[in-house]
Amino acid sequence: MVETHFLGDARTLAAISVILLITIVVASTVRLLMMRAIRRAMRDTSYDPTGLLFARRIVSGGVYLVGIGCALAQIPKFEVLGHSMLAGAGVLTLVAGLASQQVLSNVMSGVLIVVFKPFRLRDRITVNGLTGVVEDMNLRQIVLRDVENNRIVIPNSIVSSNALVNAHHTDPRMCKKLEIGIGYDSDIDTALAILVEEVERHPLHIDARNPTQIANGEPPVVARVTELGDSAVMLTVWAWASNSADAVVMYCDLLRRVKQRFDAQGIDIPFPQRTLSYAKPAGTGAPGDQSTD
Repeated sequence: MVETHFLGDARTLAAISVILLITIVVASTVRLLMMRAIRRAMRDTSYDPTGLLFARRIVSGGVYLVGIGCALAQIPKFEVLGHSMLAGAGVLTLVAGLASQQVLSNVMSGVLIVVFKPFRLRDRITVNGLTGVVEDMNLRQIVLRDVENNRIVIPNSIVSSNALVNAHHTDPRMCKKLEIGIGYDSDIDTALAILVEEVERHPLHIDARNPTQIANGEPPVVARVTELGDSAVMLTVWAWASNSADAVVMYCDLLRRVKQRFDAQGIDIPFPQRTLSYAKPAGTGAPGDQSTD
């Protein structure tokens, strides 16, 4: 009797081991084949491999789920252990339900992202105040790479429930707004002309006008007075670049060139100024002092 029981346990253990081994081999093979297909597809820069990456993880997870289910099916029921576990079934059900809510939310959000495609791999997006290039997406999260080469992991539920800015969706061009304050005694027309000249001469600047705007004679670069501040007149010029990387380089170059041109033309970029009034001393008729800082 003991020998028969031992042989039964050995067969069960052997069956579970074989099933788990087959599961690992099949999952690894499927993952390898799909990765090869994804690499071949990514040779075409116009192809979006987001769907294939998502499908690879779904198929791999499904293989593991089936394999583990088959392995558990080989274990006979233990009546004592079963009765013991029933006592805590309610608590386990509650815990499992609470734990699975966030997981299911991320999975469903990931499916909706793949279906509606608010962004693709290699797009530059901003989610919840975090900006980066989309490097990967799976059942639970997306991975962004920021300008400092950090990897930012954001759950899919956060992506689907927050406003998303996509700098590459249908149009990779980017407009950078350059705002500079000049002193009230400075020549506004000269300052505006300098802003326009520096933007037009920059090699990364592009003409973003549509045919209608060109036909109407609208200028390729526009600079305007946008605010009369406390201590400065705010000027704004809009500069267009082919993509976000060129826009950052152009913006930095324009800051340097505009500052140099303003210095040469005697156009002041003032420090913030405040007028302070001091109350007169108690018990005296002397007026309070005033000073400008």
